[in-house]
Amino acid sequence: MNLRPATPADASSLAALSIEVWLGTYLRAGVSGVFADYALETFTAANLARLIADPDQTLIVSQNVAGIDGYIRLDRAAPCPVDGGPVGEIATLYVQPRHHGRGIGRALLAAGFGAAQVRDALWLATNAENAPAIVFYRAQGFDQIGETDFHLAGQGYRNVVLTKAC
Repeated sequence: MNLRPATPADASSLAALSIEVWLGTYLRAGVSGVFADYALETFTAANLARLIADPDQTLIVSQNVAGIDGYIRLDRAAPCPVDGGPVGEIATLYVQPRHHGRGIGRALLAAGFGAAQVRDALWLATNAENAPAIVFYRAQGFDQIGETDFHLAGQGYRNVVLTKAC
């Protein structure tokens, strides 16, 4: 496993990986147009390139011999949606499902905390129905501090908010 900072040349790979993980995680009963449009409009090479260039963002990739198999994105300027929560979000932690269980997520989290440059803690939100992610984060020392909603097309989807001290 090779961890390294993302470069602009990684943008299309990160977009494809994001679509794969997001659709596979959240669309279990079928793909509606609303969710397809969101994924295709959000996870683009241009959007990922903008994030890579943004000084408030840190993207670290896990690269194997064939290509990128996971990444973490930190947003140092993102305030927590829970009152009193920290500023600094783990905005994305995606690992291709076929690579789960190999320690990639743990390694990316460790690298992310090392690069975070925040004083107290980091927060993240994950879908309340994503039990494997919640179990993973709790095993890494995260504690639930509240809830928030992910909004799409006028519908709210419950997320749990977790935090861990740096």
